[in-house]
Amino acid sequence: MSVATLPGITAETVTTARLTTRVLMAGAPDGIPVLFLHGNLSSATWWEETMLALPARYRAIAPDQRGYGAADPAACIDATRGVGDLVDDVIALLDHLGLSAVHLVATSLSGVVAWRLIARHSERLLSVTQVAPGSPFGFGATRDAAGTPTTEDWAGSGAGLINPEFLRRLQEGDAGTESPFSPRSALRSLVVKPPFIPEREDALIDAMLAIHLGDDAYPGDAVPSPNWPHVAPGVWGPNNALSPKHQHDPTDLLAADVGDRPAVLWVRGANDLTVSDRAAADPGTWGPLGLVPGYPGAEEYPPQPMLAQIRAVLEAYVAAGGSYAEVVIDDCGHLPDIEKPQEFNRAFHAHLANQETDPDNGTDKEKTHP
Repeated sequence: MSVATLPGITAETVTTARLTTRVLMAGAPDGIPVLFLHGNLSSATWWEETMLALPARYRAIAPDQRGYGAADPAACIDATRGVGDLVDDVIALLDHLGLSAVHLVATSLSGVVAWRLIARHSERLLSVTQVAPGSPFGFGATRDAAGTPTTEDWAGSGAGLINPEFLRRLQEGDAGTESPFSPRSALRSLVVKPPFIPEREDALIDAMLAIHLGDDAYPGDAVPSPNWPHVAPGVWGPNNALSPKHQHDPTDLLAADVGDRPAVLWVRGANDLTVSDRAAADPGTWGPLGLVPGYPGAEEYPPQPMLAQIRAVLEAYVAAGGSYAEVVIDDCGHLPDIEKPQEFNRAFHAHLANQETDPDNGTDKEKTHP
């Protein structure tokens, strides 16, 4: 499926040492590079307005990540590496483009990628903007801010959480609103805060429907579990890659040299149902509603405290010499950059500018950019 781009956005097919994919670009080729990574069930298309809104001195770059959009469908995500495949793809893209370091902007699933990039490749990051990012521990099956698992096999995380009717409608290319389980209905009810409807909603839906499907893609494979909700993560695809079972220790974020730790801006919507301490897709949230029989109770299976986990890790990051700022946008769901672009860009652009004016933020890395 070909998704049209806005004027000012160019689409190129790029082949790196790891992946052939579509990469969207905007701005002067010699501008300060800003790399945008999209979330689950989307593609680089979702960043276009934000890319075009950048000040003129920046160059925007947004790839379709492995498993999404126009990326090579034969390139699958090995979930046993967590988000390692996606991290390595980013570094391969930077190397291919000749970029020593970039400002990184990530959202949702790619927020988990960003945590790993900070931990493993902080020297390649001028700054990090996390937009409604996933928890550093991954999605599901943890009970507290320290990421303690709810069960020994991480039941309730991974591909088995995906609603079968939603998956069927994805497979059929359903772009309508007749079913509450269609991609468009899910976008309107669970992703953005109703009654907001994105101006380019059709393009966003086209990008959702371009996701790669299968047991080795989306949603991935799953295994039965004796523990409620009776499904545990498999080994392929993005949803299993997000399982806390396959994540690395978030304290890796503290391992970089202090001078290389990028400043982090965390932007989130106050009404986000996707990443919250009571996320709509978390078994600990919908278990009490009786949607899956046998819920063991909140003491045994509470909702994952995603925001508390993010904040705990970022506070440890600060204690180790890093820095972060949190911006909460009112009357906004999971897509602050799309739902509230003026408020988002005000905070985002200020964050970028601060890295250029702060003498202690390590921006000497910018001097090596082409």
